[in-house]
Amino acid sequence: MGSEHQQWLASMEEKSRRRQEKFMDDIAAKLKRPRQRHAPIHAFRGAPDFWNEMEWDEEQRIQAFTDNFVSVGAHIGRMSNMEEVAQFIANKVNELSAKYLIRQNEQTLTDLGLEEQLPEVQVSVWNSALDVDWKARAAEADIGVVMADYATAYTGSVTVLSSPEKGRSVSLLPTVLILIIPLERLHTRLGETLNRFDEAGRAQLPAGIHFISGPSRSSDIENDLTIGVHGPGIVYGLIVG
Repeated sequence: MGSEHQQWLASMEEKSRRRQEKFMDDIAAKLKRPRQRHAPIHAFRGAPDFWNEMEWDEEQRIQAFTDNFVSVGAHIGRMSNMEEVAQFIANKVNELSAKYLIRQNEQTLTDLGLEEQLPEVQVSVWNSALDVDWKARAAEADIGVVMADYATAYTGSVTVLSSPEKGRSVSLLPTVLILIIPLERLHTRLGETLNRFDEAGRAQLPAGIHFISGPSRSSDIENDLTIGVHGPGIVYGLIVG
């Protein structure tokens, strides 16, 4: 019985392969060209040299990132230092009547002193206590504050990496997101960011690599664009430096 079953499976596989061959032959005939039975040889791999060599100066990077970021509904602020960032956040909290803010657990954000500047606001620090449902906390937050790991001027996108101190929920779940972008982390091409991951190797990759290009947008249903369905509906990018 086992032998008969194996023969039946072999015959079914042969029939399937014949149907596949006929299907591909029909496509080639309709295209009026011979069947390709081997993968094409590519003389080049990766980005061409002219693209790898493209580099904008500082002001060009800032302007391109600003144009692209704003074009999708986000907001941009230019700050000279982190003191101005702290004041911007405080002003935005008051403007939006925010009651709850969550931030990443990073020293740079600790140095902003938001807890002292905003005594009327509940400021939570991601993963700073064991007995807290941090995803729920992030979902309740009016504002999330995160540091950008990288930013790309050509695409107008910000890259944020996940870690135990930098949960992705901080950038995904609050109503408003404030991204702090140090100027030295703003690059021309996306490849400048991606190359770092290749160089680090698979074992050193973070749990999550997130690219943020403005507010959450969805048009899955009848091409009706809706803002804020799968993430923050309001996004501020603060370029610092």
